[in-house]
Amino acid sequence: MREKGEKLIANNKKVYHDYFIEEVYEAGIELVGTEVKSLREGHCSIKEAFIGVDNGEIFIHHMHINPYEKGNIFNRDPLRKRKLLLHKVEIRKLAQKREAAGYTIVPTKVYFKNGKAKVEIALARGKKLYDKRETLAKKDAAREAERDFKVRNIKI
Repeated sequence: MREKGEKLIANNKKVYHDYFIEEVYEAGIELVGTEVKSLREGHCSIKEAFIGVDNGEIFIHHMHINPYEKGNIFNRDPLRKRKLLLHKVEIRKLAQKREAAGYTIVPTKVYFKNGKAKVEIALARGKKLYDKRETLAKKDAAREAERDFKVRNIKI
């Protein structure tokens, strides 16, 4: 029986702190059987992962998928580079924008969608230190306003 909807495997929250997200794409991942089984168990990390474009193909580097316990000789290197499945037009567009100053391609989350492993990648521009401080200040202000609103509603 097939899964319906999405099942989140790994999320990279640090990306939203370090980068301004411009565009988001969904890509398939080329995996072997034991890697898929390990992903289904939730053993994946994309904290140090990054995306590279080589010869018109797009790859994810340093995405760590733990070896499958029962996989023995069929397990692959946990940090090997894996090919991402995107249309050529999308790859060309990402490669051109990445050449522009300050842009990079980063993975934001890994999930299963209708039984297939997917990775969400984003075209992002790096934040400066003052941008990070500004973002934190806005979050704190919003949290404080929410707290004040909650307190006022309780007293009535």
